[in-house]
Amino acid sequence: MTSPAERASLVAEAERIIREGSKSFRLASNLFDQPTRERAWLLYSWCRACDDLADGQTLGHGATAPADPERRIAFIRETTDRALAGETVGVAPFDALRVVAAECGIPRRFMDDHLAGFALDAQGWRPEREDDLLRYCYHVAGAVGCMMAVIMGVAPDDEDTLDRAADLGLAFQLANIARDIVEDHNVGRVYIPSDWGTVDPADRPALARIAERLATLVAEYEASARVGAARLPFRARWAVLSAANIYGGIARKVVGRGPAAWDSRTVVHKPAKLVMMINSLVECGDRPAPVDRTGLWTRPRA
Repeated sequence: MTSPAERASLVAEAERIIREGSKSFRLASNLFDQPTRERAWLLYSWCRACDDLADGQTLGHGATAPADPERRIAFIRETTDRALAGETVGVAPFDALRVVAAECGIPRRFMDDHLAGFALDAQGWRPEREDDLLRYCYHVAGAVGCMMAVIMGVAPDDEDTLDRAADLGLAFQLANIARDIVEDHNVGRVYIPSDWGTVDPADRPALARIAERLATLVAEYEASARVGAARLPFRARWAVLSAANIYGGIARKVVGRGPAAWDSRTVVHKPAKLVMMINSLVECGDRPAPVDRTGLWTRPRA
């Protein structure tokens, strides 16, 4: 049983982690009601810790290829298992997962799916085809979308809404991949399917064409996700649409910068984010265009 004092401490630490690890998610999370906001922070802290451990980075920055990737993945899995078994493990992000998983009944399959993405990175994996890329994006981000949907009140058996929550995670990750092609390449990570061609950081026109292709996928999966967002409570819908607009904005800005997109990190600055959040508030009152998911990649079922 988690005491109120322990929970408050874990929430405070989770808030610190998201504030330093993701300004965009932190800003969007302010739109949730307090219980949902705190649970989103708790989940984020676990996801961030797993990512940092797997990538040899701190709060998403300074990634270096770890010398012991398999040992790190084993630690993540073991500590996650202990936390989900109800043990206080003494590592705040994993104890945060224990709390939020118990409070919301998050299905274990989504956590296992998420950890499978880190295992792919540890193996030095690279996608061969577009479906491989989308499967990876599901593991590292789409599964998080499913967990977030459950936190926001989506039933664990509402498969269509969970598919659309996963779609939003795919869109986020595809935008990140477009932004970070060169940075990832420099630490030995290539997420561009091999049948799309060779990734050469020096060939900026070719990278710009790849970014355009990724941005097209971002738009497709983002459109599907908006249908699911319309089924959420008002404040959750506003937060999700804000995050969608911010991350979609990253992909569009990468494309807009063309071959210069990797001369410096592409960011959406706070004033622009605030405008997007206002636009998202207006969008909450609109009925999204129906989007048939036929032809879109679909997450594996339990």
